[in-house]
Amino acid sequence: MKILTKAASAVGVAALLSATAMTASAETTSLRIQTHYAPETVSGKLAAEYVDNVQTMSNGEIEIEMFYSSSVVKSVETFDAAATGIVDCDMTGGAYQTGKNAAFQFVGDIMGGYDTPYQQLSWLYYGGGLDAAQQLYNKYDMQLVGWWVYGQESFASSKPIAEVADFKDWKFRSPPGMETKIFEKLGAKPIVMDFTEIFTALETGIIDGADASGLANNVGLGLYDLVKYANYPGFHSMPSDHLACNKARWDAMPESHRRIMSVAMEALALRTALTFEKKNAEAAAELLEAGVTLSAWTPEEKQKFRDAAQATWTEFATTPEAEALVEAHLSYLKQLGLVSE
Repeated sequence: MKILTKAASAVGVAALLSATAMTASAETTSLRIQTHYAPETVSGKLAAEYVDNVQTMSNGEIEIEMFYSSSVVKSVETFDAAATGIVDCDMTGGAYQTGKNAAFQFVGDIMGGYDTPYQQLSWLYYGGGLDAAQQLYNKYDMQLVGWWVYGQESFASSKPIAEVADFKDWKFRSPPGMETKIFEKLGAKPIVMDFTEIFTALETGIIDGADASGLANNVGLGLYDLVKYANYPGFHSMPSDHLACNKARWDAMPESHRRIMSVAMEALALRTALTFEKKNAEAAAELLEAGVTLSAWTPEEKQKFRDAAQATWTEFATTPEAEALVEAHLSYLKQLGLVSE
């Protein structure tokens, strides 16, 4: 009995020493991530779920400090802030970086291309998009971890937006990039401003409307408390919000941590698309009840926009990287039957 007791004791000590060694050798990762979304929006809540999933699946080895509503730097400056180490990762979108390289438009918001988030995500993961995009991000010392796509956006407007003719002289907030060229062709007057400035600009009448986000997110931003017109379902813009991290920081992380974050992004992508299917429909019902006018565009009017958008792709593809991405998209869109030969 004494021998067994000693043996059991030895095993216990060995197990304790082993557990202690494992704890001591476990690598930790601490990340600071900024998003432009407010915490009370649907996307902000989904971002918080992503953080919780990553921290839980890593058993606390990955710690994330999340900055919402672009509280560290402006939305358009988040990418550079991550590349230079002010924060570690950017959770906004590639379209904010078109001033660096026009190619970012075609990983951020192709406009007038895919109809659903699932089509757009399939290009990234199964249409060669991730490899092509990664080369672009790496050129600027960043690593593209993944996308989350909430679907087609809806406008917020102080006047009806029911057809292309309604764009004439319409002053609206636009993100930077190709969108300004498309809408100028259609008679609108786009004004580029930061995401965080939209509410005040609408409230003070600086703009007549805004291209901000999907219908449910627009509700979360309070836009329809100020203006009473929207289009739904959307058709013009389907941004691919990204998670992109400082490449040196990413490369220094253990492979297990990189894998957790990448797979969690795929889960976030699916959850985002599914969530907005439901949330946008709920928001539409609530807005109609509240007296907001929702305009569903006819196929003919949508096609007018698609024609203007697609004519602008090649005009905006002013770098080799942009040309390559446009060709990759067109090839895949043809496979899906969304662009004719």
